[in-house]
Amino acid sequence: MADSQQTVTLTIDGQPVTVPAGTLLIEAAKQASIEVPSFCYYPGYTLQGACRMCMVSIEKMSKLQTACTTVVANGMVVNTQNAEVVNGRKAMLEFLLTNHPLDCPVCDKGGECELQDAVFRYGAAETRFVETKHHQDELKFSNLVYYDRPRCILCYRCIRVCDEGMDVNAYGIGFRGSHSEIIPNRGEELECEECGMCIDICPVGALTSGTYRYKTRPWEMEYTGTICNHCGDGCKTTLSVRNNAIIRANNRDHSGFNGEFLCAKGRFGWDFVNSEKRLTAPLVRHNGSQAASSWEDALDLTVRRLQGVMEKHGPGAVAVIGSNRTSNEENYLLQRFARTVLRTNHVDHHRTADFSTLVAALSESKATDRYATMQDLGEARSILLIGSDPTHQHPLLAFKIRQAVRDHKARLYIVNSADIKLALRQAATFVKLGAGEEAMAVRDLASGDGPEAIGSLREKLGGESDTIIIFGDEVQGDSIRELVGWGLSLPGNTRFIALGDYANSRGAADMGLLPGTLPGYQPLSSEAERSRYAAVWGAPIASEPGRNLRQILEGIEAGDIHALLVFGSNPVKTFELLREHLARLDLLMVSELFNTETTEFADVVLPAASFAEKSGSVTNTCGQVQAIKKTMRKAGTRSDLEIILGLARELGSPLAYRTAEDVLREIITHVPGYNVALPSLLVGRAVPTRPNGAPPALERNDLVISSHDTLFTSGTVSRFSWALNSVNEAKRPHGHIF
Repeated sequence: MADSQQTVTLTIDGQPVTVPAGTLLIEAAKQASIEVPSFCYYPGYTLQGACRMCMVSIEKMSKLQTACTTVVANGMVVNTQNAEVVNGRKAMLEFLLTNHPLDCPVCDKGGECELQDAVFRYGAAETRFVETKHHQDELKFSNLVYYDRPRCILCYRCIRVCDEGMDVNAYGIGFRGSHSEIIPNRGEELECEECGMCIDICPVGALTSGTYRYKTRPWEMEYTGTICNHCGDGCKTTLSVRNNAIIRANNRDHSGFNGEFLCAKGRFGWDFVNSEKRLTAPLVRHNGSQAASSWEDALDLTVRRLQGVMEKHGPGAVAVIGSNRTSNEENYLLQRFARTVLRTNHVDHHRTADFSTLVAALSESKATDRYATMQDLGEARSILLIGSDPTHQHPLLAFKIRQAVRDHKARLYIVNSADIKLALRQAATFVKLGAGEEAMAVRDLASGDGPEAIGSLREKLGGESDTIIIFGDEVQGDSIRELVGWGLSLPGNTRFIALGDYANSRGAADMGLLPGTLPGYQPLSSEAERSRYAAVWGAPIASEPGRNLRQILEGIEAGDIHALLVFGSNPVKTFELLREHLARLDLLMVSELFNTETTEFADVVLPAASFAEKSGSVTNTCGQVQAIKKTMRKAGTRSDLEIILGLARELGSPLAYRTAEDVLREIITHVPGYNVALPSLLVGRAVPTRPNGAPPALERNDLVISSHDTLFTSGTVSRFSWALNSVNEAKRPHGHIF
């Protein structure tokens, strides 16, 4: 690892270069914008020295040296372009092509192949080898990963990323010499997390994707960098589109904080967008059954029913359930629509983490700079994980923890009632609890009481500095306050991460999709905050806190709620709402991508646009806001933003927005903690937010419930992904091989 305290000066191709001591020569050349080709080298993983393509000439050394294994030294004089180097690289290409099939026109990697690029640059048109090439049939490692042995150049990248990066070790090398090949370590098929990183990291077309192979060429697609819509980590992904259909997702753009990482859902779980089961026309219930209708008729029926309910029962008979997948702009607009157009504060969503109490605790302690980012986690030296199973629920976060342990020798301390994967090899200390004892363990940590294992853990953490504390839904309410109070007493700059499940669980809370909280965690009970937002929105806001999600469902059962608007949520399945009570509603309107358990009972179903079909922003579980970008369009659908604006217009209270960017500008201007630089968002950066508010206490302990998703499940949308449901691992019990 490079020593940033000392520097070394050397000369590369006549250019003086100064880099930290310990830097590899290949990285030093990169910093000087000098390209040194390599197939086996990959930053962040162990050195292999297998391909020999990075050979360079170093003064006073008699033989060519590999730049990927040579550490820089003061006064070193390096040449990367002389005739000896060029001839050496050309000879290596000749060796690699000895058995390599010349099938570039049909190879999926054509146009993106590192070997192809090197041959184009150095030439290798002639060969001295006349032996017959070895041929082997393509192997199907799984429904998502295929292997073509003759194309493999034995760079070992796939083995290292699977072992070191993913901690799965699904690959190995079989046989010897020219017959060597990559093989699964557990039988003839892969048993792994199906992340597909081996496909992306492969420099040639040896490992290919079961969802992309033989479908198109790279230059025939359009590329859009956006944010994955599955879990709360907020990985950046590149969607490749041809003929208005997504063909693949990969890490063509490494500018996101996830770098080269995407999990199975991020790399393969996009296919729900193309599903034939997508809703593409509104459904309206007539005579007990739903039938396709026009948008005009569907909106007209919704508005007439809403007006009837409000005239007969008042605004308090209307409730709104929002989504933790829809954008910040849509969530902000939805709660404004409810409070100012429908005049109800009965607004909530499925909460998967208690973000409100974390914000309140840090605000009270004047420590709103203590939110940790994903980048912070990858560079951490001390990590405390309480509850949750990041490997399944937050794959990138687990990847970052492994990175911190591997690259920075971080000490990982785990407190959990389950034997999670991170506890097996990465944890320095694992405190095993009984089921549901995480909150009690937090109290023991804070008080200094409790069992010996907790006391020992407290002592160890007292000797650490700059610890990052991560907790799942097991810790909520007063337990978070105790955790924050104790955490801030630890040495150094303690920071916190609350783990929420979905792509915009954090954003839904930040935008005020809560019954007693305005955007930015400002309390509805504050007259000053109500007046401030009323001035922004041009309409008064009722001071009485609304019903939370559980109370909304109980109100339907009791006959107090007569109209329910649901946007991107499935409360019938998530909260096991007694289905017979839905018949009591005068109106159930659902905006959704697919038919679900909730749409089955709806009077009006509106086909919504997916994350790939709209623009806006989302906030990950660490509070980093990022832009989602429109990649394609789906005929017959509308974004939730368009639906809300249409309803407001039909109700006679038009809202003065035209685009998501109009709403975002208002968020940046008026929502505390969201004063972010718009240009940074638009160019694809992840911008941290710093909420500072005093939201009301958590109303009850059954509101914050994690969905406990796995690597292959993510609520409603994952049910419509062929790729995620096709692999054997998705059919096995949770954690079977991990």
